[in-house]
Amino acid sequence: MCPPVDDAPTTNGNATDGANGVNGHANGANGTNGSHPGFTAVETRQNPHPHMQANPYAPVGDFLSNISRFKIIESTLREGEQFANAFFDTETKIKIARALDDFGVDYIELTSPAASEQSRKDCEAICKLGLKAKILTHVRCHMDDARIAVRTHALAQVVIGTSAHLREHSHGKDMTYIKNTAIEVIEFVKSKGLEIRFSSEDSFRSDLVDLLTIYSAVDKVGVNRVGIADTVGCATPRQVYDLVRTLRGVVSCDIETHFHNDTGCAIANAYCALEAGATHVDTSVIGIGERNGITPLGGLMARMIVADRDYVKGKYKLEKLKEIEDLVAEAVQINIPFNNYITGFCAFTHKAGIHAKAILNNPSTYEIITPSDFGMSRYVHFASRLTGWNAIKSRVDQLGLQMTDAQVKAVTVKIKAMADVRPLAIDDADSIIRSFHFNLHNDVEKPLLPNMTEQEKEKFEKAQKEIAAEPEKRELDETVDKEAEVPRAKKTKTSIAA
Repeated sequence: MCPPVDDAPTTNGNATDGANGVNGHANGANGTNGSHPGFTAVETRQNPHPHMQANPYAPVGDFLSNISRFKIIESTLREGEQFANAFFDTETKIKIARALDDFGVDYIELTSPAASEQSRKDCEAICKLGLKAKILTHVRCHMDDARIAVRTHALAQVVIGTSAHLREHSHGKDMTYIKNTAIEVIEFVKSKGLEIRFSSEDSFRSDLVDLLTIYSAVDKVGVNRVGIADTVGCATPRQVYDLVRTLRGVVSCDIETHFHNDTGCAIANAYCALEAGATHVDTSVIGIGERNGITPLGGLMARMIVADRDYVKGKYKLEKLKEIEDLVAEAVQINIPFNNYITGFCAFTHKAGIHAKAILNNPSTYEIITPSDFGMSRYVHFASRLTGWNAIKSRVDQLGLQMTDAQVKAVTVKIKAMADVRPLAIDDADSIIRSFHFNLHNDVEKPLLPNMTEQEKEKFEKAQKEIAAEPEKRELDETVDKEAEVPRAKKTKTSIAA
C-alpha cells in the first residue's frame, strides 16, 4: 500500500525524499483515487541532486541568457479558453486565477473583454481580486479594443498578424498600417499609466525585415515588451534561438514568447528562447489551448528546475502544481495523461529490475527530477515479470516480514512466474509474499494465491516445473530450505494453487 500523505515527513511544506509526498496518481474529471495498482511508494536514499556542488545540467553561462530570471505569463484563462472542451464560468475562472496566483506566476492573461459581455465582466471581477500576479488581457491591435481593456484596469497585450498568410486572409492590412496602429495603441495605453505588450502573430512565418522594423518602432515609443508567437507550432529550437538572439540586438525592452505545440517543440522552444535572451514565457495548465495547445506550465517547470533548482523552488510553490492541474482537468473534463510531466501516473514510476535496484540505492541514477520537490512520490512496480529481487526485498521489509536474500530471490521467481500467467495487482504480489513467508515457517503448505482459475493453475504449475528444471533454481531451493525454520512441506497439486 502507498503510505498516506500524513506519514511523509516535510520540510518547509515540501515532502522529503523517502516515502515522499502525495500520491502521484492518475486523475481527471472522474476523480479517480490515488491507488497505484502493482506499485508501491518506496523509501530510498536521499536524491543527491539538491546537494551537488555543481549542477552538470546547468546551461552554459551567457550574459544574454535568462534561464535564471525568467517570468511566467499564465494563459490558461485566455489561450486555455480556446481549448476544444473549455467553458469557464466566472466562479471557475476565479478559482483558477487564485490557484495560479498562489502558485506564484508573474502574470495571469485573460480573454479579451471585447470578445463578449461576460468576458468583460469576468475580466473586471478578476482585476478586483487583489492578486499578487499582474492581470493582462489579450486584445487586437485596435483602438476600440484598447479602450475597452483600459476600462477593465487590466494590462494590455495587443497582437496583430504579421505573416503574409494572416495579412492576406485575416485582417487584410499592410505593414505600414500595422506599424502606425501599433504606435497609436501603445501611446494611448501608456498615457493611462498601464503596462503594454505588442506582439506579432505568426512570427516565424513573417518576413524578418518586417518583424525587426515594427519591433524597433514600438520599442522606440516605449512598449514594455515585444512578443513573438509561434502561432502554428512550426518553429524549431534553433530557429527560435536565432530569432530571439537577433531581436535582442534590436530592442531594449523585454521579450515575451508564445509557443504552440503542434510539432511537439513548445517546451524546447521556450527554453531556447530564454537562453537567447527572452524574458517571459506564456504557459497554460496541462498545455491546453487552440489545437494541441501551448507550452505546459508543469512541463516548463520540469525543464527549468533541472537548469536552476534554487531559482524555481524559491519562486514557485511547486507542490501546488498537481492541485492546479486537477482543478483545470476537472473544469475541461479531461484526464491527466499517464506520461504528463511531473504529475502523470508514470512520471516517477520504475518497473525494470535493474532500474529498481539502482533507484533503491540512489534515486539520481534514474531520476533527473526529485519528486518531493513537487510533493509527489516515486513508485517501484514490483508486481510484474520484469521485477527484480531488490524491489521485492524492499516490499518484504515494508510488510514487516523477515526473509533472507535467498528466500527473497525464491519468492521473486514465483512472482515473475505468476506474472507470466496473468497481470498482477499489488494485493496479488503481497499475497504471494505473505503465503511464501508463512510456508517457510509452518508445516502446512498454504496456496500462494487464492481464487485462481483452473487454466491459470495449469499454466502456473507448468511454469514452476520449467523453472524447477534449471540447476540454478534447484540450488536456490536448497538454500531456502536450509534457511527455513521448519522443513518445507512436500508440495501437492493443490498446494500449488496460487
